[in-house]
Amino acid sequence: MSVQVAARWVVLDIEGTLTATSQVHVVLYDYARPRLGSWIREHGDDPVVVEAVEQVKAEAGLGADADTDAVVAVLHSWMDADRKATPLKTLQGLIWSQGYARGELTTDYFADVVPALRDWRSRGARLAVFSSGSVAAQVASFSHTTSGDLRELFAGHFDTVNAGPKKQRASYEAIAGQLGAQPGQTVFFSDVPAELDGAAAAGWQAVGLARAGEPFADADFGSHPVVSSFDEVELEVVA
Repeated sequence: MSVQVAARWVVLDIEGTLTATSQVHVVLYDYARPRLGSWIREHGDDPVVVEAVEQVKAEAGLGADADTDAVVAVLHSWMDADRKATPLKTLQGLIWSQGYARGELTTDYFADVVPALRDWRSRGARLAVFSSGSVAAQVASFSHTTSGDLRELFAGHFDTVNAGPKKQRASYEAIAGQLGAQPGQTVFFSDVPAELDGAAAAGWQAVGLARAGEPFADADFGSHPVVSSFDEVELEVVA
């Protein structure tokens, strides 16, 4: 069954929506995990890294003099728990950006994704991303894909730093404000029902992705319309 959407702005989640969860939990996590310690040690004069390390210590209750090994142990535990902690996402994003730039990482999307995004963009829709992964990681992931460099498709990137938590109404209000988008002419696609709730509370349209084999394939999406792929979405682009 298809879902009809009339929108000017299309905002997209990534994990479980554009890419398989394994792209993050296996490919990207496995790449970052052994590199966290060396990255922190080798970039000790980078203000972004320094701030991220301080945030880890504060959130984990570590002392100010805790060494890098202690910080890395916390980061690994957060990865094991799939915790969306901002300092973890910041450090992962830096490492992944380098991996993509070196050609050591490539993003693979569900088969329906890139054709749909290119079609929507060609018809005048504006595309943006809202992911728990850092903006730097998002941009890097779209730069090296099995379908080429897709960065030009997107007009905005948002994460938990420049927008806020993905399940809160205020985050979607902030995104709409930054994009200059009308809430009623904006649609959010995600595989997580609680994120759709947040978008809908802000006046957005919200559509669930229940992809076979993904963690939320059998989730209760409540009143939100649900599709199993973008092939089932009929988008009318609003001028």
